[in-house]
Amino acid sequence: MDISKNDFIEELWRVFRLNGLDGMLNDDKADKLYRLTEIMLTENEKYNLTAITDPDKIILCHYADCAAMAALPNKGARVADVGCGAGFPTLPMAILREDLAVTGIDSTAKRIAYVNATAAELGLANVTAIATRAEEGARRPELREQFDVVTARAVAEMRILCELCLPFVRVGGRFIAMKGRNADAEMADAKQAITSLGGRVEEHRTLTLVGKETLDHPLITVTKRNRTPDQYPRPYAKILKKPL
Repeated sequence: MDISKNDFIEELWRVFRLNGLDGMLNDDKADKLYRLTEIMLTENEKYNLTAITDPDKIILCHYADCAAMAALPNKGARVADVGCGAGFPTLPMAILREDLAVTGIDSTAKRIAYVNATAAELGLANVTAIATRAEEGARRPELREQFDVVTARAVAEMRILCELCLPFVRVGGRFIAMKGRNADAEMADAKQAITSLGGRVEEHRTLTLVGKETLDHPLITVTKRNRTPDQYPRPYAKILKKPL
């Protein structure tokens, strides 16, 4: 798909300014986000990366959305993005926050290959992408409780998501989830799971972003207070059958 680079970058700056995110952007990062868009839309048919193909919607729903999440980790944090799929927020986060070390985790090897290839194409030395199921990866010593921040965006309901993600978070770190319209009900159900896995809810708010339309995204932050018990995460079939 042909995209006007000037129009794309002009809209990118406009949306980031409207949402107070322009301090994260510069000309080089804007160029990389434009190039990421070109790559994603070219490869979309092969990898089924995104249902959003309009450049203005990509800027708001993918880039501004991921930028809001990317603003949260402390400087130099080690971040894991569980269920990274097409690389959101992994790739925009790595572009916008060069100080972060970002590990994308997804069970689909084809999408992980795309993320790694795209990171290489964009010169993102701060990205690693690993093909593994989250419940299996969280039992690997080099990944378990090794991350300052773990992110997840539109992956699963909160009870399931906590069991998949909190085992990756170090004690004192944070799990940050972007959720959909059922976030309040999911959080009411997830209190026991969060406590059992060593976490405590730090913040539950709705992030509102504006562009050519308005996007509301519930944002939930869970602090890791204690180590996750060794029995978690359970095999995925057990997680689904009987969520905590």
